Amino acid sequence: MKKYLNLFDFSQKVNYRTEILSGLTVALALVPEAIAFAFIAGLSPLTGLYAAFVMGLVTSILGGRPGMISGATGAVAVVIVTLAQQYGVEYVFATVVLAGILQLLAGVLRLGKLMRLVPHPVIFGFVNGLAVIIFMSQMSQFKTVDGEWLSGSTLYIFLGLVLLTMVVIWGLPKLTKAIPASLAAILLVFGIVFFFGLDTRTIGDIASIQGTFPPFHIPDLPFTWETLQIIFPFAAIMAGVGLIESLLTLNIVDEITETRGRGNKEAVAQGTANILSGFFSGMGGCAMIGQSLINTSNGARARLSGIVAALMLLVFIMFGSNLIEKVPMAALTGLMIMVALGTFEWASLKTFRRMPKSDVLVMVLVTLVTVFLHNLALAVLVGVIISALVFAWDNAKRIRARKSIDDEGVKHYEIYGPLFFGSTTLFAEKFDVLNDPKEVVIDFAESRLVDMSAIEAVNKITERYRKVGKKVHLKHLSRDCRRLLANADDIIEVNVLEDPTYKVVVDN
Repeated sequence: MKKYLNLFDFSQKVNYRTEILSGLTVALALVPEAIAFAFIAGLSPLTGLYAAFVMGLVTSILGGRPGMISGATGAVAVVIVTLAQQYGVEYVFATVVLAGILQLLAGVLRLGKLMRLVPHPVIFGFVNGLAVIIFMSQMSQFKTVDGEWLSGSTLYIFLGLVLLTMVVIWGLPKLTKAIPASLAAILLVFGIVFFFGLDTRTIGDIASIQGTFPPFHIPDLPFTWETLQIIFPFAAIMAGVGLIESLLTLNIVDEITETRGRGNKEAVAQGTANILSGFFSGMGGCAMIGQSLINTSNGARARLSGIVAALMLLVFIMFGSNLIEKVPMAALTGLMIMVALGTFEWASLKTFRRMPKSDVLVMVLVTLVTVFLHNLALAVLVGVIISALVFAWDNAKRIRARKSIDDEGVKHYEIYGPLFFGSTTLFAEKFDVLNDPKEVVIDFAESRLVDMSAIEAVNKITERYRKVGKKVHLKHLSRDCRRLLANADDIIEVNVLEDPTYKVVVDN
């Protein structure tokens, strides 16, 4: 556990000026997104802000990727929105705590390496589906409280401010990166609304965000088996989605900084942060791709920038609420639409004609499951399973056998390609048991036995030869294949009797 408790890494020099200024910038950019994601989840803005503070502080101290920023995210928001609507915020807090426990266990059990099993088309589909969900969720901002679409001057003002926000976020980075584009856009829209006295909805019209230090709060709900049945599916999905997005972000930051983060340590940090977030009235969260890129692009590489960002966010909550409540909702809507557009992997559309059809199918399917079921973990799981089945099918077709008869009349079958559950049928079809000579050699120099189905296939073919009185030699079995046969000795008998240890003849 010592490696998980190593709070600070002093192995490299820290540029304190860069870290502090970058942290301040990230804190300013965190405010509108945390509020917007809380709205997506149907929760109070404070739950998003509290989550951003707790997640950011804890993961910056304990995490496995210095410079990466965590907070309230859209991926988590779309998971818990149904729970919040049906059961209320107390169930959300309990779910966040349980999700944190699951993530903590995943880190301790070193399950972060399972990210290697997620194919690139699944990642594309996951990211694209998340982008579509975030975009669709913004359409509700164009409706009144009664569910009617805005019209007349109200619509034109709101739409104009949204478009202005989007243009600033898109264009400002081309001119300067001294200030985050999202923050500049919000300040500009805020100034226009205030100066011209425009009548448009603000954050204060939705809910107050005035707060104190996040209050410690044990979720007020019955601690029963029925409650666990309600929250566990949401917690499992949230834990999976949070780890997937966090580890994906970690990999991206690794590439940018040309260093290597520690996935399992980050999983422990994410779990600890979510546990504390649930107990301190937060909606939970995970790593944030956008804020992490802002931080690294500013040159921040150490933990200090994330710590400064979290502490400054708390200052904003406790002392700057009056200003934040006057921020126009149009600015947040424009920001979230740009987040959706930036999240979507547009490059994936260009690969439709270049990628294998199976990869395109997986990508589209994961996107559709994400969009229509709002279950990101299920979407990734479905994508991984389909990709694995496609891989197994492709490899099953690669089993081949070269056939020849030597001067002594012995027939040789040179097998190449993996022998496993998917290729056993084709393997059996390669042999002509009735017409073969009295002695047969099956050469595995270019193949290997992968699983129990492969052993059973060898067992069956040798049994067929034995019944007609013919002798079989298994040649060039690798050491691991022989070990596999030996381990299966009590279950399956390979009917070649010359070798007392492995029941095979290995001719080198």
